Amino acid sequence: MQTWKTTALAIAAAASMTTVAVAQEREQIRIVGSSTVYPFASYVVEEFGATTNYPTPVIESTGSGGGMRLFCEGVGVSTPDISNASRRMKPSEFDRCMENGVTDITEAKIGSDGIVLAQSNDNAKLDLTREHILMAVAAQVPQNGSMVDNPYTNWNQIDSSLPDREIEILGPPTTSGTRDAFEELAMEEVSAEFGFPEEYTDIRTDGVFVDSGENDNLIVQRIRENKDAMGIFGYSFLVENADSLNAASIDGVEPTVDNISEGSYPVARSLWFYIKEAHEGVVPGIEEYVSLFMDDIMIGEDGLLIEEGLIPLPSSESAEWRDRIENRVNLERSDLEG
Repeated sequence: MQTWKTTALAIAAAASMTTVAVAQEREQIRIVGSSTVYPFASYVVEEFGATTNYPTPVIESTGSGGGMRLFCEGVGVSTPDISNASRRMKPSEFDRCMENGVTDITEAKIGSDGIVLAQSNDNAKLDLTREHILMAVAAQVPQNGSMVDNPYTNWNQIDSSLPDREIEILGPPTTSGTRDAFEELAMEEVSAEFGFPEEYTDIRTDGVFVDSGENDNLIVQRIRENKDAMGIFGYSFLVENADSLNAASIDGVEPTVDNISEGSYPVARSLWFYIKEAHEGVVPGIEEYVSLFMDDIMIGEDGLLIEEGLIPLPSSESAEWRDRIENRVNLERSDLEG
């Protein structure tokens, strides 16, 4: 007669075999996540499909947060193999992965990116500070020692040196890693310095800041159509549309490759993707796709993705990440803390 322990082991083994069998029904790699990483990953996807015998992977732009939710749902054919992110995985997301059986994750850092505030080239370039940005996007602002609902509707109401122009900022939704990074770097880091509560990140919802979805190309299109509007998105989209857009300097620093790479541009962040190790060897081609993405031909200083707007990592750091990925070093919660 089987003991309860023997029965439980048998059930677990059967469940594991079912997961593998189900996963084998899918021949294409499935990738989700960041709209900022999407153009870079799409380039690799197309190159992978054209130069290997594997099917071209399926890639979706779901936003970093949306991608992490899908990635951490579990192991099996209905869940993605890789999730792109324009900010690092959060400890809470790591916990959700662990709870759902996604216990072996490899983290890949691919490069850097700057978050820009861009506008139509029909407008003169703006010199903004993070204080200007806070006053423009915050739900409440400090006045006479207390916080009040944001009264600013024109840029020159914030600073007379700024244009007499309506404030309209088209930005990413709460599921976006770009939104997370913008809140941290343009708001949270400097809020206490300018009289806001410490680590203030509440964005106004009165129509001045417009949640414009995960498709950054739609933001670019709307800026072209509305010359008063500004948009928040990654540097690569500025590069792609330099003929029609210009970006504000922030705290006196222009968003350029050198400034972003060396860290002097104040609203710069790292770009990532995450590999579900349980799907390797089951869904074909994952190892080869990852190797192509991390190769110097893609992300090296003269790599193909640099021409697309990716800011490369220093060569020593890139080598360290390539080594971690080749050895499939498991991501630990402690890596994400602090």
